[in-house]
Amino acid sequence: MRDAFHDDLDRISDDLVEMTSMVDAAMKRATSALLDTDLATAESVIAADDDIDQLRRDVDDRAVDLLARQQPVATDLRMVVTAMHMASDIERMGDLARHVAKVARMRYPESAVPQPLRDTIAEMAVVAERLAAATGKAIADKDVRGANEIEKIDDEMDQLHRKIFGELLNQHWEHGTEAAVDATLISRYYERFGDHAVAVANRIVYLVTGRYGTEDEGLQD
Repeated sequence: MRDAFHDDLDRISDDLVEMTSMVDAAMKRATSALLDTDLATAESVIAADDDIDQLRRDVDDRAVDLLARQQPVATDLRMVVTAMHMASDIERMGDLARHVAKVARMRYPESAVPQPLRDTIAEMAVVAERLAAATGKAIADKDVRGANEIEKIDDEMDQLHRKIFGELLNQHWEHGTEAAVDATLISRYYERFGDHAVAVANRIVYLVTGRYGTEDEGLQD
């Protein structure tokens, strides 16, 4: 009975890792749609978000079923409940990729990203990919140190977010209000993508240690 229970927990963990791969691919494709003014890719990202949502529902259903059938306590209970919270955060990461794709679709055939911001947005996309990959690995390995690394990567995202605002506030900005609003939203979507990865990281730390946070204190070899 306990073997079956832990097999079910492993399946939930595998689904969470799969979700991180899906949101990674979604943000990568959404960025391509945004920077390449690719309407077909934007539409495919928007449509594929349903698959991420469905996998989140599958995780929740399995977790609720485990709670009802097994009535876990202590660490096992923490694992089941934490998995549901992580699924919610990862699903929101997928939503944010969809939002980026929607901006690309809304401005097509024009680009929503003015030339001075393109390199920074491309950098944000690379950081988002690293965040998604690190999140999946930390979940799979139940790795507190890996969770700590996610917050450090997110610091890079925050710096890029601030860089975008620096460009928008520059007195030489000449692309108008609409482009500034689009850039503000787009940058915020990437920044929030990182925030949700950090939320997952915090939950991994809680799962492993029973405490919240991603500090290195107490984790020395």
